[in-house]
Amino acid sequence: MRQPQRPGAGLDVALFVTCLVDMFRPSVGFAAARLLEDAGCRVVVPEAQTCCGQPAYNSGDRADAVDIARRVIEAFEGYDHVVAPSGSCGGMIAHHYPALFADDPAMKARAEALAARTHELTTFLVDVLGVAPPAVRCEATATYHDSCSGLRELGVKAQPRKLLAGVEGLTLVEMKGAEICCGFGGTFCVKYPDISNAMLDDKLADIEATGADTLLAGDLGCLLNMAGKLQREGRPVKVRHVAEVIAGMADEPAIGEPAP
Repeated sequence: MRQPQRPGAGLDVALFVTCLVDMFRPSVGFAAARLLEDAGCRVVVPEAQTCCGQPAYNSGDRADAVDIARRVIEAFEGYDHVVAPSGSCGGMIAHHYPALFADDPAMKARAEALAARTHELTTFLVDVLGVAPPAVRCEATATYHDSCSGLRELGVKAQPRKLLAGVEGLTLVEMKGAEICCGFGGTFCVKYPDISNAMLDDKLADIEATGADTLLAGDLGCLLNMAGKLQREGRPVKVRHVAEVIAGMADEPAIGEPAP
């Protein structure tokens, strides 16, 4: 019997791992690769990849942001799609790279071409490939935090929820203020720690009010920010990246938990 063709069959997809995933939570990268391969994509992880340049861009260091963007463009040209398990890094490439080269028509065209092929992971799976919810299991009552850049720059909202709806054993409970920033904001938490901490207090209160035992999101920066304070305050909420759950890798220790 012929097997039905998988939606990503024949597509060369470059995985933009992101700095935080590479340094703090490699399992998110492996989960993303598993999801893309399960969809039939040929996944490549370009070795020349580096930071997307967002810290420099947000700090007003335009020269370094342009230099980094040029390197990313060179490293990721030639693939059908570029996918990142991060709305923040995906938003940087898709929205801000073309503007960085406004005075360089040739590079601006290359930046726009890359921007058009760059996607956040769950939007690529749902909107581009039309992947059905996965047949995996995760016993949890979870709530979902909508990360700012993914939501506002890339429209990441329904896609992760659609995929999570297919996870057996998982109940998703929406929190009040799911779309409100957790206070991370990249360099914002460093520049304005008092404001950031107050925003995080509000976020944790909203999480706790749901009664959920698990917090999910699609950006590791937000997850590390929230997981850190949840642990410091002894709140028993497990924190995971959405890719780990929909890839069936939720048996790994949660973010911040020690390895067995």
